[in-house]
Amino acid sequence: MPAPLGLFGGTFDPVHFGHLRLAEESIGHLGLGGVRWIPAGQPPHRGVPQVTAEQRLEMVLRSTAGNEQFSVDASEVEAAAPSYTVHTLERLRRELGPDRSLVLLVGADAFAGLASWHRWADIFSLAHVAVSHRPGFPVETGSLPLELSSEFNARRLSDAGRLKDAPAGGIVTFAMTQLAISATQIRKLLANGLSARYLLPDSVLDYIQTHSLYRNS
Repeated sequence: MPAPLGLFGGTFDPVHFGHLRLAEESIGHLGLGGVRWIPAGQPPHRGVPQVTAEQRLEMVLRSTAGNEQFSVDASEVEAAAPSYTVHTLERLRRELGPDRSLVLLVGADAFAGLASWHRWADIFSLAHVAVSHRPGFPVETGSLPLELSSEFNARRLSDAGRLKDAPAGGIVTFAMTQLAISATQIRKLLANGLSARYLLPDSVLDYIQTHSLYRNS
């Protein structure tokens, strides 16, 4: 069987170096064969992004170009429906088959809210979940909602090497390099006419400037 495939969804509004490091480090920590980026078309958990889904997709394409271990899935952007993770995983299962190990990459904050996601419990029958956290701040069972804490304790794998042994169902955690960068921070800087350089790739920043994105109207 091929190595597990990482799946990295998000609004990416805009994509930045924190996203890129998470994807890059997950490959080494988890033994992934690559990471498929999946920009959300219509994210149901937040307001409508300031820029279009097609523009966010283009920024992801630009930021991942040149890394042969990254690929980009435009299906959520192209779909005229809200972007629910469980629906995307069901589509990928049909595409990749029942035996491929799939690993959904999420940050610790997003994982803490997993129980609010649409059909969240079904995610574990479709993929493993890998949770990234800051060094020295591991995921604590006591900080999770009770129903999620139970799943975490029952499904946690101490060895990421076991991800390849099953197509889905496990939870692993890994520490990643701490980069205090957020898309919200970048949008605020750009809205106020301040520099966001060195927070995101030049190719993305050039695209933002060319198309006058994130400026105050």
